[in-house]
Amino acid sequence: MGRDHVPLLRAELDRLDLDGLLIPHEDEYNNEYLPDHNERLMWATGFTGSAGAAIVLRDRAAMFVDGRYTLQVRQQVDGDLFDYARLEDGVAKWLRDNLRKGERVGYDPRLHSVKAVAALTKAAEGAGAALIALDANPIDMAWTDRPAPPKGVVSVQPDDLAGKSHADKRKEIAAAIGHAGADAAMLTAPASIAWLLNLRGADVRCTPLLLGNAIIDAEGRVTLYTDPDKLSNAVRSHLGNQVSITSEQSLDADMKAWSGKSVIVDPTTGSAWHSQVLKEAGATVLAKQDPVALPKAKKTEAELRGTETAHRRDAVPLIRFLHWLDTEAQSGDYDEIDAAVKLETYRHETGSLKDLSFETISGSGPNGAHPHYRVNTATTLPLKPGTLYLVDSGGQYVDGTTDVTRTVPIGTPTQAMREHFTLVLKGHITLATIRFPSGTTGSNLDAFARYPLWQAGLDYDHGTGHGVGAFLGVHEGPQRISKTPNTVALETGMIVSNEPGYYREGEYGIRIENLQYVTEAQDIPGGERPMHGFHTLTLAPLHRDLIDTDMLTEAERDYVDGYHVRVFKEIGPEFDGEVKAWLEAACRPL
Repeated sequence: MGRDHVPLLRAELDRLDLDGLLIPHEDEYNNEYLPDHNERLMWATGFTGSAGAAIVLRDRAAMFVDGRYTLQVRQQVDGDLFDYARLEDGVAKWLRDNLRKGERVGYDPRLHSVKAVAALTKAAEGAGAALIALDANPIDMAWTDRPAPPKGVVSVQPDDLAGKSHADKRKEIAAAIGHAGADAAMLTAPASIAWLLNLRGADVRCTPLLLGNAIIDAEGRVTLYTDPDKLSNAVRSHLGNQVSITSEQSLDADMKAWSGKSVIVDPTTGSAWHSQVLKEAGATVLAKQDPVALPKAKKTEAELRGTETAHRRDAVPLIRFLHWLDTEAQSGDYDEIDAAVKLETYRHETGSLKDLSFETISGSGPNGAHPHYRVNTATTLPLKPGTLYLVDSGGQYVDGTTDVTRTVPIGTPTQAMREHFTLVLKGHITLATIRFPSGTTGSNLDAFARYPLWQAGLDYDHGTGHGVGAFLGVHEGPQRISKTPNTVALETGMIVSNEPGYYREGEYGIRIENLQYVTEAQDIPGGERPMHGFHTLTLAPLHRDLIDTDMLTEAERDYVDGYHVRVFKEIGPEFDGEVKAWLEAACRPL
């Protein structure tokens, strides 16, 4: 793609008297997954990963990816056209070090947050260059066979699954807007719109979103900017007369009508274009967190019940798959793609799967040592004896979103594999059983999951936990569990993953991931303060052959045994014959 498309792009830059263009992976909606017509980075470079960036200048270009994609980028992006750069080092640093004095580099303000533009502008100016905000994206002009925007069908998320009507949600958010001293809030995250209005869409893969923007005022009235053709009469009836529907082309003019008013725009998810238009119209932009983000993260009782049901349903295909891995797949006749397809097939056979919640990570041996590895035909490895196989996968169901990782030995594991797995398990158990007071953040808890690995001189370079939506995004903020400082406290009803890991480069990867939610703070006998805890949602056995019981404390052994008793009690009745016998053996006491 790049060899054919870069000359077309450079012709557009010449026409616009620009020396270059910044190309982020993000689109106008800042989603993890993009519709085909917004895959601008892929069009320009050929890169299909879920994170990255590029800059194309008149006589040189650079492609930025993180450690997940060091192999993939060299397979997909022409090294004669692009220099390879580390996304971890930052695009801003590259601009500061490589731009020439007087160069004018364009950017599409719809694709960059306010925070990002500030950092990029400072870096360019440090090199004596200038960043130029563009009214139209040069890629869109050069992309002659660009796919049409998606027109996914929009459906209503019933109140019995959502736990609140959209009228009650709008009232709650309107009160928050008023409390912040604002007249309205700009909602740029499609997940926020979906949650607020109890809608689900089908515009992108893996996440049930309708693409668009919305404005909610301090009275709870909403204007939804999306393709009106997506909304049936039934959906319109559900929304009622407090929600207006219009096309995205109306957003520019409507934002200008907020002159003299105060409007909240989240500086991390809202684009520079939103803030720019509002400010130029005379509105006051309040850089505050999306007012929907926190209420969306704190699941209702109905959402938690639905999520539990989804996890019990998802456990059946997952256990069928683990049985297959422990039996037929031990032959060495299957590869990573075969395994990923097998698991997806089992999930589809439930008859309830709406989509995968993300692209399955299916890594054998050394590929498993890449935490976010994406299998493809060029890199797939066999599941051969003497290796570990790591699978991280999930499903979207109308009542919940799942995400689970298991590590399985193919053949007999080495003692090193067992020791490393058990260290990861110890950290996982600590995070599953920990109690903590109100006000505790995920970054306060992160070290507990790492402690056993740290004591052995080991660590992992990804976060320990991310938020998860209810039939929404599998990666959801604002809560998270990681080394990165986070000021958002873990509150009742928040769903997070618990996924410590260990990765031995060139050999194998280990990760154990369950989803769990924050329970109400309760008194502890003899204690002085009520403490929150976690309730585990994921139900699937941990591989006994990888557990070195001598490394576990009595309490840790009791936890594993208790977890396996629960798995067999809740999911065992779904099976009979060989699979049930296998599950009973997999769940027997250590």
